[in-house]
Amino acid sequence: MYSAPFEYVCPTSLAEAARLLDERREDAKLLAGGQSLIPLLKLRLAAPALVLDIGRLAELKGIRETQEEIEIGALVRHSEIEHSELLARACPLLSETAAEVGDLAVRNRGTFGGSLAHADPAGDFPAAALVLEAKLIATSIHGPREISARDFFVDLMVTALQPNEILTTIRVPKLGRRAGSAYVKMRQQASGFAIVGVAAVMKLDARGNVEQARIAITGVGPVPYRAKAVEQRLLGHTPGDKIIAHATAGAADGVDISADMHASAEYRRELAAIFTRRALAKSAERAIQVRTG
Repeated sequence: MYSAPFEYVCPTSLAEAARLLDERREDAKLLAGGQSLIPLLKLRLAAPALVLDIGRLAELKGIRETQEEIEIGALVRHSEIEHSELLARACPLLSETAAEVGDLAVRNRGTFGGSLAHADPAGDFPAAALVLEAKLIATSIHGPREISARDFFVDLMVTALQPNEILTTIRVPKLGRRAGSAYVKMRQQASGFAIVGVAAVMKLDARGNVEQARIAITGVGPVPYRAKAVEQRLLGHTPGDKIIAHATAGAADGVDISADMHASAEYRRELAAIFTRRALAKSAERAIQVRTG
């Protein structure tokens, strides 16, 4: 099937893109890597009158380090994140997550910002953004606006972005000392999307007990979520197998669990607990290595 007819414009600057989007906000779509929008256009699930191709805007590219954070342009491709030496050192969770996205073709074309803005309930990067407590910068003709990851994912494929805003930059903190992280998932074999995906960050204190734990889960419900009860159960304990197993038993409690052809709600509930245990075990092992290395 071919897409419905549309006007195609390729802005040469972020300011121009923001102006055009503000003027045509009701009937325009942004095109970055195209891995989400192009299939929707071809299936006529989206039929914008205007497609704004922002894929060449230099302002939205690059990975930069500040004293406390890593700034990632929204147009940085998954493969760039996967192979970034800077991220491998300062925030390896993102590199590990990127390696799990789709297939090689998707990773070579898809963009970090595009994945977050699309907010697919089975996407990988939303869980990473949540667990890292990322800050997302949205820009319009009125200037930039900062949105915390916890406020960004609103509903099924709905975000806090306004119709005239462009996601431009994602800021994530460096993990720091005595911290380990991991992303694990069960993937759909055909698409590579997560049936369940779990991102975890664990920080140990000087005695080897859990000082901080963060867990974010994707694929289970209509939006990614933090497993706050699991996080609280881990605090102050040595992260052994029994403690982790006890803490993760209710990883999907209180969630409106999805059911589809890939997995029933009950199966997803079990997978959430299993993959949370795996992510935490990996995080703990890596935190211990950093602490003692």
